[in-house]
Amino acid sequence: MDHKDVFAVLQSVCSDVISALYGSVSSSHGDNTNRLLGVMRLIQEHGRAVEPLVTGFTAVYHHFDFDAQTPGNGYRTLVKVVHSCVNYIIQKALYIASNYSGAFFRMEHNVAEMEAYCSALCQLRALLYLAQVLLNDNGRGQLYSQEDGGLSERFVQEYISMHKACFYGRCLGFQFSPSLRPFLQTVVISMVSFGENYKKQQTGIGIAALSFFTSGKYVMNPELRGAEFERITQNLDMQFWKTFWNITETELLSGLSRIASLVVQVNVTLTVPAETFTLPLASDSNLSVSVAPPVAHWGPGPVNVRLISHTLRQGQDSAELLALSRSEGPPRSLPVSFSRQTACLSPYLLIHFHGGGFVAQTSKSHENYLKSWSKDLDVPILSVDYSLAPEAPFPRALEECFYAYCWALKNCHLLGSTAERVCLAGDSAGGNLCITVSMRAMSHGVRVPDGIVAAYPATLLTTDSSPSRLLTLIDPLLPLSVLYKCIDAYAGTGSQTVQPARHLDTLAALGQDTVKLIINFTQGANNWLQSLIDPKAPSSSSSATKLSNGPSPSKSHSEDRPQEVREYPENFEPLRSRCLVDIQTPCSPIMKNPFVSPLLAPVSLLKGLPPVHIVASALDALLDDSVMFAKKLRNMNQPVTLTVVEDLPHGFLSLFQLSKETQEASDICVQRIRDVFQQEECQGNK
Repeated sequence: MDHKDVFAVLQSVCSDVISALYGSVSSSHGDNTNRLLGVMRLIQEHGRAVEPLVTGFTAVYHHFDFDAQTPGNGYRTLVKVVHSCVNYIIQKALYIASNYSGAFFRMEHNVAEMEAYCSALCQLRALLYLAQVLLNDNGRGQLYSQEDGGLSERFVQEYISMHKACFYGRCLGFQFSPSLRPFLQTVVISMVSFGENYKKQQTGIGIAALSFFTSGKYVMNPELRGAEFERITQNLDMQFWKTFWNITETELLSGLSRIASLVVQVNVTLTVPAETFTLPLASDSNLSVSVAPPVAHWGPGPVNVRLISHTLRQGQDSAELLALSRSEGPPRSLPVSFSRQTACLSPYLLIHFHGGGFVAQTSKSHENYLKSWSKDLDVPILSVDYSLAPEAPFPRALEECFYAYCWALKNCHLLGSTAERVCLAGDSAGGNLCITVSMRAMSHGVRVPDGIVAAYPATLLTTDSSPSRLLTLIDPLLPLSVLYKCIDAYAGTGSQTVQPARHLDTLAALGQDTVKLIINFTQGANNWLQSLIDPKAPSSSSSATKLSNGPSPSKSHSEDRPQEVREYPENFEPLRSRCLVDIQTPCSPIMKNPFVSPLLAPVSLLKGLPPVHIVASALDALLDDSVMFAKKLRNMNQPVTLTVVEDLPHGFLSLFQLSKETQEASDICVQRIRDVFQQEECQGNK
């Protein structure tokens, strides 16, 4: 449906609801009727203001696409998100107009829903105004504003003061595929429950138990959940995020996930010793270059890696490889019995760098899709467990990944491969490392990989604004404050104050039955509790109204609030937050280092890269990173492809078993890797 038709329908259904309310003889709903009348009129007002903004973007946003066959950029995404919000309002309004007089109509619930989406539409309207500033300030086809003191800094101040809780309560994940929304609710409920007890004097089973008993209130009260999530994302430190994200690393939880994952014949963790070795020069195999172990920050040290192979191949059961293996629990992590027949060496090798914002997770977090890839591609996969920030800021991770890459080239026979074709693959931070490792290989004169497959890579680790980065205001998986914490940690700005990590493994200290209970509770709570609960208590109604609409700016608060962007019309002001904090904007010359932000790399460092295949998401806050980097490579006549998938969040590879859409996105990555492996064969057949 054309956007003009969508907004015409919005006005029409809002009018139908208003007419139904005025025409009803029932007075049983009392104040709720007046609340609903007010919110429907406000939605109409926002709709009338948003329509011309959307019209303006739809007229020009194609100029920012990678090409005509790849529609995707932050301006398109903002329009898409607005459409998703408006379409939900239309469906809910149609339901209200048809069922308002019914005996089973839940007035309190439906009013709260409409108030929440009205708040969301108001904030999206504000984002469109901010995007309009970017559109006016930037050149044709340019998605990033890189002017010092421009919208980048002003948007941070707006982010601090703008109300965000509405996007984490009833509206949570409305822009994503419906199949992912229960998962997002589980994550947010778990996070706010964990965050509430994070700084209490409890560890292990204590925090887990507290989190379990407090999570129920966040299921029953979406407004409270949204407000608490907003507080957590802006106030809690990096150690909280590392601890929460690494819950998936605990032995019991990862053990439960393995029940449903694919079985592979080889899944072994290795420690590559810190030893200097030589590799032949790419330009002349008669000459060699020395490859030294990583040394940044604390001197030479080993690198941990994981070898995954669906089929046991020659070399993978060798004594030389087993000598490098390290204990990771029960013997299941070791290669299978020597007596089993081994397959021949594969001509292909996939080297993987995991995501996690440079600060969290390991190869274990990404095992599920790597096992699937190993089977689908029939290749061994080496995933690198590089050291994490803030304890190990740049360039330690890059040094370790480059060293592991070079070691794999030299020792491919131990990994079950001849390495005739080598592909680098990674997601998010791992996608960044794929590109920068290849740049480092070129600068060292060693062989570059035959191709790169980067999923939603972070190619610009600066605070520059783009239309897609405006989505950090509404994204539950990548809020701006968390993104900045990751950038700051990797840049090493505050590394001198980093304390050793506290061990708060909330699940490691629990019995398996208790773990299952917690997991089942958080995953199923939304389905059965919301079906039983009809929030009609007056006290809940009052607080819900205040939270979903956001507090009005008051004179007493105006002096304390950071300077706001003055790009809004005189008759409009976005909803403001009660949670005002001072977000520290990362500021370090390292952020513009081309090996940190490859989008800023000069032509000399990018010329000669292998074919780069980027798989991005239209709803990812880092979408514009991918679009601009792909354009830069294309303008240099470097081989590059860009695929933009719809309706999925940042990090969709880790969710590949949750929905058909994430599985299809993973399959696209597999096909791009296959293209890298088969490219030479295809060229030879031409």
